[in-house]
Amino acid sequence: MKLYFRDNFFSAGVTEIVDEVHNPAGELNLKSAFNSAVDVYDPDGKLACKGAFRFFSSRWEVRDAREETLGVLRARMSFFRKKFTYDTEGRGSYEITSPAFSREYEVRDSHGRIVAEFQRVNGWFESGAYCLDNRSDRLGDYELVCVIMGMNNLHKSAMTAAVT
Repeated sequence: MKLYFRDNFFSAGVTEIVDEVHNPAGELNLKSAFNSAVDVYDPDGKLACKGAFRFFSSRWEVRDAREETLGVLRARMSFFRKKFTYDTEGRGSYEITSPAFSREYEVRDSHGRIVAEFQRVNGWFESGAYCLDNRSDRLGDYELVCVIMGMNNLHKSAMTAAVT
């Protein structure tokens, strides 16, 4: 099942997560314009997972509803592609890559198999909107939504640092 979700212009407020036929599939709560934390809710309104930067860190931590760490996302240096690593608790490490000017990403497990793909589907001057196609039996849909929003926030942080 594909999921569609988006950031808000000011990265605050609640946005809907929908499936391929635009049925509600959950919600994404962008907690505040002043911090980058997100909460992801399932279609029943129950908290599925949450993500936020670690204290004074550029690492994005994903936690479940019980506050247990699911994994940590970090950006990796690469000249001709966008590259991230998502290290999970007991479920392996995943590499997320995209060619330099592409809007399409692949999530690969430690054996190099593609376990999920997503793409940025918004226009250039709009807030980030994404389409997720998860084929993993080890990474949950809402966990990956949280990871993608972490990548979005890492990218925004890098752009802010480059401007200042």
